[in-house]
Amino acid sequence: MVLLPLRALAPNASAALAAEWLDGIRHSLADSALDRAKFCRTLLCEMAYPEYAGHWETAIADPKLAAGTRLALASLDPRHVTLEPEYYADCDHEKFARVKPLLWLWYSFDRLPVGGQNVEAGVQFRRLLAPHIFRKCGERFKAFQHVEFSYGYNIECGDDVVVHRHVLLDDRGGILIGNKVSISDYANIYSHTHSIVDQADVTNANTILEDGVRITYHATVLAGVRVGTQGMVGAVAVATKDVRPYHVNVGIPAKSVRVKPNAPPDAHDRTGRAVEPRKE
Repeated sequence: MVLLPLRALAPNASAALAAEWLDGIRHSLADSALDRAKFCRTLLCEMAYPEYAGHWETAIADPKLAAGTRLALASLDPRHVTLEPEYYADCDHEKFARVKPLLWLWYSFDRLPVGGQNVEAGVQFRRLLAPHIFRKCGERFKAFQHVEFSYGYNIECGDDVVVHRHVLLDDRGGILIGNKVSISDYANIYSHTHSIVDQADVTNANTILEDGVRITYHATVLAGVRVGTQGMVGAVAVATKDVRPYHVNVGIPAKSVRVKPNAPPDAHDRTGRAVEPRKE
């Protein structure tokens, strides 16, 4: 194995402009009286339709503009759109009303040229929003493009959490994420299930990813599963039951196939026997 740590890049030509923009967002979010819906609309209009940024209200009411243009402008305001969780019977509408503008801002930013695959600005932007959406968010949170949530307000995460592209964090029943957890591209973390008899019969269950957990590419963790410290769910695996600390679980349903070489002496293999750390 060859260690290949991420490179540090020099600031790009628009770094100072991005810093100015982010500082403005940080300052706005610190105001407890902020009208979040208007804040979201203003930011998105400046980035997507700057020619209408100064007169959004009159533009959406102007019959001379095409209906599609007016609809697009109206949709910049989260009060003019509906997100799926609003249909859920167990949605806390007071809590969701507070986070919805920031979720809509997050999702919409990722679909604009300024967002897209713009790594540095995108990571810093989402890091600013996360503490105002999640129940708890630790230091140095890092999320890439197209991460989506159910409610957002039922997530707790520790320090140095990394969430890669196209991840779904379904926090309907609650998700607890420890320190230094990595969730790879296209993974799905669920915290609710449906009865096989009646789809409206929903069970919410807290899903837990303990410190140092890795959920790899296209893997799924089902509701109520606890992935123990330093546990790993392999690519495309479906974790239907708890993953023991330091165990690597793969397959559908996911089963333990080995113990990590850095496991402490009291780790156990698939048969429950105590094992010594593997020597590489």
